Amino acid sequence: MTVAVYDTKGYDRAALAAAANADSIDWRFFDFRLGPDSVHAAAEAQAVCIFVNDSADHTVLEKLAEMDISLLALRCTGFNNVDLDAAKALGITVTRVPVYSPYAVAEHVVALLLGLNRKIYRAYNRVREMNFSLNGLVGFDLFGKTAGIFGTGKIGKITAQILRGFGMQVLAFDPFPQPQWANEFGVRYVDMETLAAQSDVVSLHVPLTPETHYLIRRETLALMKRGVIIINVSRGALIDTTALIEALKSGHVGGVGLDVYEEEEGVFFEDLSGQVLQDDELARLITFPNVLITAHQAFLTEEALSDIARTTVTNLLAFTRGGAYVEGSLLV
Repeated sequence: MTVAVYDTKGYDRAALAAAANADSIDWRFFDFRLGPDSVHAAAEAQAVCIFVNDSADHTVLEKLAEMDISLLALRCTGFNNVDLDAAKALGITVTRVPVYSPYAVAEHVVALLLGLNRKIYRAYNRVREMNFSLNGLVGFDLFGKTAGIFGTGKIGKITAQILRGFGMQVLAFDPFPQPQWANEFGVRYVDMETLAAQSDVVSLHVPLTPETHYLIRRETLALMKRGVIIINVSRGALIDTTALIEALKSGHVGGVGLDVYEEEEGVFFEDLSGQVLQDDELARLITFPNVLITAHQAFLTEEALSDIARTTVTNLLAFTRGGAYVEGSLLV
């Protein structure tokens, strides 16, 4: 089976090549993304494998179907970049990785939170310049503070449990609450408005859907405590960036940790160090001393990469052999 794999880095290639039972797959790795101008590279493949910033809209899917490609395998959990209705109409099977080491992402939330609160990145840069002053590095104890978790899927739950370990009070919002888990870990489900108003730290763990687009916007931010810290490791468009910048400029938001950004395509995962950043809002965010941005690396642990590769390979082989897909992976 020949598989065209778009938007790959060295770690993707190594993990997929090392995955169990991958010997029957002929990998064709590309470092560029899937889109209307690059879809032709998949010619003669039987399947295409993509990541979060590849585009599988109706136009791209039509071209894949014309090339008799009938499987689109996502090596990620989110699928907002795929036109599922078009895939179904064209007879293209779509699979994903429904879960991979949720600890990787949850632990990155805590890394961003601690880095922001205790000014670790600022202190590190100072010391490298032989500046050992502590002025401007005051943080606060997490113990006794309130964390709000939007979304209690696997990652949201683990994040909540870790923060409970710091002695934080944890509020949660989810359309499908899990009271047994909440009772076990001392988490309290509340409505969205209460979570926004009472939390010192807000962490986002929901998929990007029409309902969650700009979940954090001017109205939401206005409800939040002055000095709130917001963490987003899910999808960039959960936050209205323009409204967030306004709240940062006014001092209403005390800190922001982002591993995702709503216009990250063409920026994140790339080395642009020798270029002028064309995204004015991202450039503005980077200038704030209380904003910490990582380039979509929350998933990047050995365990998570192994999980992603193993599930992707299992789905690919299931398609060719008529076997069972990983539970929850089949979208169309």
